[in-house]
Amino acid sequence: MHLAALSLTDFRTYAQLDLTLEPGVTVFVGANGLGKTNIVEAVGYLATLGSHRVSQDAPLIRFGAQQALVRARLVRRTQQLSLELEINARGGNRVRINRANPVRAREALGLCRTVLFAPEDLDLVKGDPGGRRRFLDELTVTLAPAQAALRGEYDRVLKQRNALLKSARAAGRYTDNHRATLQVWNEHLAATGAQLLQARVTLLERLAPHLAAAYRRLTDGSKELTARYRSTVVGHDTDDDDALPAPGPADTGSDLAGLDTETIRRTFLDALEAGETRDRDRALTLTGPHRDDIDLVLGQAPAKGYASHGESWSVALSLRLAAYELLREDALTEGGEPILLLDDVFAELDADRRNRLAAIAADAEQVLITAAVVEDIPASLIDRQLRVGAGVVEAA
Repeated sequence: MHLAALSLTDFRTYAQLDLTLEPGVTVFVGANGLGKTNIVEAVGYLATLGSHRVSQDAPLIRFGAQQALVRARLVRRTQQLSLELEINARGGNRVRINRANPVRAREALGLCRTVLFAPEDLDLVKGDPGGRRRFLDELTVTLAPAQAALRGEYDRVLKQRNALLKSARAAGRYTDNHRATLQVWNEHLAATGAQLLQARVTLLERLAPHLAAAYRRLTDGSKELTARYRSTVVGHDTDDDDALPAPGPADTGSDLAGLDTETIRRTFLDALEAGETRDRDRALTLTGPHRDDIDLVLGQAPAKGYASHGESWSVALSLRLAAYELLREDALTEGGEPILLLDDVFAELDADRRNRLAAIAADAEQVLITAAVVEDIPASLIDRQLRVGAGVVEAA
């Protein structure tokens, strides 16, 4: 798959931008703050309906406008597909597929596939568990768009359960009605949560060999990178994410691996009931996939807190490259590999890692790269160069 045309209207700093793109490597060069990242952000938004920079859509709409439009023409082998995403300041976002009538934006999921690596991805290693959970969930949705509805349902039920816990605490007493209603939400949360957990664990098992291979390609191979899903549903009794025990050298896989959905559902339900007193005291649901984490283990030590700065960059980049390879593998049946987006990445890497990344990227069907100075990009990777000015993109 490659992006043949991109048009932005009132998106970030662009009142209007129209680009014609080609397969291979395109490098967007320009000083910081002139809109390079806005371009790859828009392409990433086509795939995930979210930004890698902000959690809300409002900043994506140019100041003073009420709506932003992202239009794209995608080529998948011999077929072409047009997408037009409306990002609205008021009301829900909408999408047009092949110029048909507008439908919910969610209908666009899975049509454009991208893998984006940006400086913010260092948080996948050093940051809170939420970023690592989002990484898994977004990749799951990319592979199976129907998972987006499951995640939405889980969040809805979790919100209702937490609201009940807060209501009971505010009332100063816990009635039979509270108990009966809590049991209903427990059942719903366990049912949806079990499906979400199984999807995450299965995905991480598929990702593991690509993750290890990516790290070996980026480094000298002296250390092995592994990942383990760490669930609050089994094996842990704590309400503090950072207090969960660090994995040992043989601590790989997951306690949930190999379990069917029904077994996970019963285990989750038991955990909710066992933690009911704690949840009531805190007026918060402290067990479930919304509290889980992924342990990234480099050699025999957790990457978080032990890896050097350079190693942390390589781990973060390996996660994205593993996702890229998994999507390429899936593309054998889906009809087109993902677009690789590298946002101001090379400036953060030493010369050796730059060259190793360039060798990987050179094999991609389409790569969009941003850089403040072209010297940051290995010469072997520069194919087509576009200079970004204040609201203008032109051939360098």
